[in-house]
Amino acid sequence: MKAFQKIYTKITQITKATCSLKATGVGYDELASVDGKLAQVVKIIGDEVTLQVFSGTEGIRTNAEVVFMGKAPSLKVGDQLAGRFFNAYGDPIDGGPVPEGKDVEIGGPSVNPVRRQQPSELIATGIAGIDLNNTLVTGQKIPFFADPDQPFNQVMAMVALRAQSDKIILGGMGMTNDDYLFFKNTFSNAGALDRIVSFINTTEDPSVERILIPDIALCAAEYFAVQKNEKVLVLLTDMTNYADALAIVSNRMDQIPSKDSMPGSLYSDLAKIYEKAVQFPAGGSITIIAVTTLSGGDITHAVPDNTGYITEGQLYLRKDSDVGKVIVDPFRSLSRLKQLVTGKKTREDHPQVMNAAVRLYADAANAKTKMENGFDLTDYDNRTLAFAKDYSEKLLAIDVNLDTTEMLDVAWNLFGEYFEPAEVNIKQALVDKYWVTGQIKK
Repeated sequence: MKAFQKIYTKITQITKATCSLKATGVGYDELASVDGKLAQVVKIIGDEVTLQVFSGTEGIRTNAEVVFMGKAPSLKVGDQLAGRFFNAYGDPIDGGPVPEGKDVEIGGPSVNPVRRQQPSELIATGIAGIDLNNTLVTGQKIPFFADPDQPFNQVMAMVALRAQSDKIILGGMGMTNDDYLFFKNTFSNAGALDRIVSFINTTEDPSVERILIPDIALCAAEYFAVQKNEKVLVLLTDMTNYADALAIVSNRMDQIPSKDSMPGSLYSDLAKIYEKAVQFPAGGSITIIAVTTLSGGDITHAVPDNTGYITEGQLYLRKDSDVGKVIVDPFRSLSRLKQLVTGKKTREDHPQVMNAAVRLYADAANAKTKMENGFDLTDYDNRTLAFAKDYSEKLLAIDVNLDTTEMLDVAWNLFGEYFEPAEVNIKQALVDKYWVTGQIKK
């Protein structure tokens, strides 16, 4: 093959991550080999071509051999992807054979809006704090905002195992080897590998390779959603590592940084990924849940800030000191599309129960503030505090695995345990149908 490819041996400039040379007949994103190292075209000005060398330019000489491959990064898509673990280039890392399939370029355009259908199907994650208060819809894009010390990868693994979808695509960026083995062992032990495809970049791999992970994961997702009409859930972790990789490349290309040292193209780079979420008229769909770790809980940082403008809500993880568990925070979390399915694809009482429970939880927060400031608490205050503790433990905690009907029944039980029907403010017809009469705890 090399005999038919143009070989260049004169590099005009070398930086930490890029090298430049004069070449013709090449295109953006095209792959190349620089002294045996994989590289990609990132800038073309006239006949001046800049290549990003994924593993760094250390050891590359100005007379190094540069061979252009004539194609952008691609993935062989097919049913053989299921149950496998790959690196950022789509090469197997699980010891299995190279899968066969159609070679498809990654990083293609998002779906034309006129080809989309309004999301209308529930996608249950099995985590009560999400399904009850922040119900997700097929074709939705939503981030998990979490501090680095929170168990977000465990949450992603739980979602992968419990979610009611046909395929799960996991894209891991900057994972430790422990995290990689955790996912691999969790999926294998649960017998769920046949519906999960994983693309992993670890901390031992070049950080620049993380840029490829979302695109290659979504390329696989598009195959199953378009060709197989399947409901696909894409889990990406951690998008902050992805953005840091973008910043490294931008810095090494001497681009002027924007807010928080991030590249000026950050919004577009993130939108290119998130806008791949889609519901197709034929029934296939791509839903994206992506972890974004926060630096010191700073929601104003460029990565979560830009993410919030693109996505349809956000999910916050928070440690609840009262129950000692990580919960999905009902105050800061929001699914902007939940109204499309709550009460329509779920039981009729879902919207009322959701709103009543969060209102009572807010009353408990007010009662806690009164208590911390030395004010006397009313009987109602004490009951809301007790309710909030049970609500966190039995519904908001990330380790609670219930379907939507069971969640609603638990909520009704808690209402009946701590309150009178008039205090809950739910429609009388629903109270008559679902209220669980019990001895109210004082």
